[in-house]
Amino acid sequence: MINYIKTEEYDAVVVGAGHAGCESALALARTGNKTLLLTINLDNIAFMACNPSIGGTAKGHLVREVDALGGEMGVNIDKTMLQIKMLNRGKGVAVQSLRAQADKNLYHREMKKTLENTPNLDIAQQEATDILVENGKVTGVVTNFNALYKCKTVVLATGVYLNSDIVQGDYKQFAGPSGFLNATKLTNSLINLGFKIRRFKTGTPARLDKRSIDFSKFSVQHGERDVYPFSYLTPTLPENKEPCYLGYTNQKTHDIILKNLDRSPLYNGFITTTGPRYCPSIETKVVRFADKERHQIFLEPEGLDTNEIYVQGMSSSMPIDVQDEMYRSIEGFENCKIMRYAYAIEYDCIDSLDLKPTLEYKKVAGLFTAGQINGTSGYEEAAAQGLIAGINANCYIKGTKPLILGRNDGYTGVLIDDLVTKGTNEPYRMMTSRAEYRLILRQDNTDVRLTPIGREYGLVSEERWQVYLKRQEIYQKLNEELNTVIPYKEAKEFVEPLVKGEVLRPLSYADMIRRGIKISDIKERFNAFSYAPYDMLDTVETNVRYEGYIKKELDQISRAEKLKNRELPTDIDYTSIDGLRLEAQEKLNEIKPLNLDQAQRISGVSPADIAVLMVWLKTKYEREN
Repeated sequence: MINYIKTEEYDAVVVGAGHAGCESALALARTGNKTLLLTINLDNIAFMACNPSIGGTAKGHLVREVDALGGEMGVNIDKTMLQIKMLNRGKGVAVQSLRAQADKNLYHREMKKTLENTPNLDIAQQEATDILVENGKVTGVVTNFNALYKCKTVVLATGVYLNSDIVQGDYKQFAGPSGFLNATKLTNSLINLGFKIRRFKTGTPARLDKRSIDFSKFSVQHGERDVYPFSYLTPTLPENKEPCYLGYTNQKTHDIILKNLDRSPLYNGFITTTGPRYCPSIETKVVRFADKERHQIFLEPEGLDTNEIYVQGMSSSMPIDVQDEMYRSIEGFENCKIMRYAYAIEYDCIDSLDLKPTLEYKKVAGLFTAGQINGTSGYEEAAAQGLIAGINANCYIKGTKPLILGRNDGYTGVLIDDLVTKGTNEPYRMMTSRAEYRLILRQDNTDVRLTPIGREYGLVSEERWQVYLKRQEIYQKLNEELNTVIPYKEAKEFVEPLVKGEVLRPLSYADMIRRGIKISDIKERFNAFSYAPYDMLDTVETNVRYEGYIKKELDQISRAEKLKNRELPTDIDYTSIDGLRLEAQEKLNEIKPLNLDQAQRISGVSPADIAVLMVWLKTKYEREN
């Protein structure tokens, strides 16, 4: 019997204090569970190891969904942003996304302050080394100090720290991001529990001293004012404090990279792990897109208290002498001083197909995983998983129904369904193209979609709920006012100069929107909707303008719901079902889908296999009844 130097009991232990771990710990503590958050270093709580920003295409949707469910990321970025803007304004509303530059150090400090002052939550600087399991259920966590923390549930949110190493040319350092200590023991424990361990890679660019940059050679990128905050709890849009800058690589930059490809770990075999497809290094971009004369780079300030500038678009694992030459070949960087060199980081992660849609490990009850350990990349993806894992860990403790968001409920549902149904062979990144119902899953309506769910699961505070109810009153009033009819002559005088087509009858405000008139123009001309905030006007305008397309998506969702209601027992041996192809039998036995809707999305399961399952279910029902 092992003698532990310390033994303490908690309802839940969260391992890792990155963006996933923070959301999990807060969700558990706020729902009344005595929770312990373990981290290797208190200084890496909510640390932004890569880009100093929150949001972006599809990622902004995730942040707004986390906020609508009662999470913290949106609140924290609103407190600490340097600037905010809406991406993809020239495209449809479904793909427009908020993105904010963060004051990196302030973001960490504010999240740490929130955690430290949350009831039911303790934080400890210790490394988790072993997960204890008895009779198929998690029972505790052991740390590097040989301390045992007994618990009912564990959330693993280890980020990129598992056996991680930093690579720059032929130099390799066994460490976590930015030189933090890595986690060296826990992987073996996961292997012993039956997890399939994989090895992924990501990377980050250099940080430059802003005093050594000639900003006159770059295009300034200011924040915007005609946008809304990330959080529904933020009453007014924070001030834009710092600009970003846009620049480009050039042929000289590309020549330096190509000349030194034999020294690139990505091309000389020093790195063999799988990297992110949608966030490639500058070496990969130059090789893969050889026809391009230049590539965009963005200069992003890391905070008001530092001179460090993050060079987005130039992540690299080149040796540092090549990095010096490469960066200084760019106009405006001729005399730049590199404060932190770019690096690649390799780390252990799990096969997400080992997880249930609740993010619970299939082989151990009460053991959940969230964030980059599941094979994803990005702070926002991590936060969304962390929140759901925390909610479901609470449900596990209390024996209540878990939360499984569908693909029609939110981008969070799409993210998790992709992970547990399709898996990923590379660091997964959320994109709007992954969501088949993206016109419904917009970032402007996340409160309507998700806040009642967050309330049901105990995470939406009374303050947040009252904000939601007030907004619902305004929505109702707006929808009523949209039916206001303007007399024929006045409608004709207003509409015809603005859009094509003749006005032949009186028009309501909704009719005008359907004809292409902006709700802002209607508001100005008729002094309408004066009580409604900017974002709510956006929502009702979109609902009216795209109501035909929205109805089509709702019809598709209705059809999918019928398959979702056809539940599949989790103890089926699919090899016993005649008519299923061998590949389908293998994939279905591996994933154990909950229903026909999930089964049809599994790679290797054909429509013919679904038809066989439908017949099998019908026969089973008739036999039992």
